[in-house]
Amino acid sequence: MDTMIKESLAGSLAAQENFVAQSRETLVTAVEWVVSCFEGGGKLLLFGNGGSAADAQHLAAEFVNRFLIDRRPLPALALTTDTSILTSVGNDFSYDDIFAKQIRALGKKEDLALGISTSGNSANVIAAFAEAKKIGMKTMALTGCNGGKIRGNVDLLLNVPSTHTPHIQETHLWIEHMICQLTDEKMFGSLA
Repeated sequence: MDTMIKESLAGSLAAQENFVAQSRETLVTAVEWVVSCFEGGGKLLLFGNGGSAADAQHLAAEFVNRFLIDRRPLPALALTTDTSILTSVGNDFSYDDIFAKQIRALGKKEDLALGISTSGNSANVIAAFAEAKKIGMKTMALTGCNGGKIRGNVDLLLNVPSTHTPHIQETHLWIEHMICQLTDEKMFGSLA
């Protein structure tokens, strides 16, 4: 077990380090987009499946409540939480439409769509991006592997260059926390 623990830690750290080496500037751009969205009166709309759905809810909570500093609530909404909408759309239309219909109902041009997909191939995340683009929203994704089908279907790609799902998800959480921390700093702290 000791070997497995050490190997897992090394793999997780390597995934984070590889992401930073390849995408540090993209992460800074992502923070700038989130700040611009909030300062422009928009909201952050978050979505994903499974663990990525949990990440969407986690990130929304950090913005609406607080991350590390007490500050005003910031408008973020996880499109993964309303079981009546999710099951209604999934049943009456298609599971591929569960986020796109919510984007169409709730999204405005000044909003920012942030989808999370470990594989980069989630059809309902891709459909939501297509709907967001029709509205004129900026789109941003957190992915893994090579970015999958989401690469090329999103304005800003934060891709973790790993094929190991746990390490991709661990790095996503680190990226999400960095987005929160840097957004808070830029809007309310020493970088503002």
